Amino acid sequence: MYSHMMVGANDIDRAKTFYDALFGAVGGKPGIVDPKGRLIYMHNGGMFLVTKPIDGADATPGNGMTIGFAMTSPAECDAWHAAGLSAGGKAIEDPPGVREGAGMKLYLAYLRDPDGNKLCALHRM
Repeated sequence: MYSHMMVGANDIDRAKTFYDALFGAVGGKPGIVDPKGRLIYMHNGGMFLVTKPIDGADATPGNGMTIGFAMTSPAECDAWHAAGLSAGGKAIEDPPGVREGAGMKLYLAYLRDPDGNKLCALHRM
């Protein structure tokens, strides 16, 4: 259903430092910068982009929006979370761990990127 996800950033260099660390922790390659100045990450068949808003206004996080990234294990979620924290992200919600409900058991880790976008690492147990 989805082709890609894109978030806004006010400082592309700061965003690149954060997302290079975040995706690098789970085997991804550093982002590439296209001719329009957008960051592009491709990993495990997905594409994630970071850009300054095209309308010239400041980037702001979407209220109620969360971008979830599929992980292969709880350890991968933890590595992702630790890398994000060390690269300028902020821990939010409960600490990384197992959540159960609606007949599902998930391992979740939440962060906000330096621009406030809400991110989640998810492993289905």
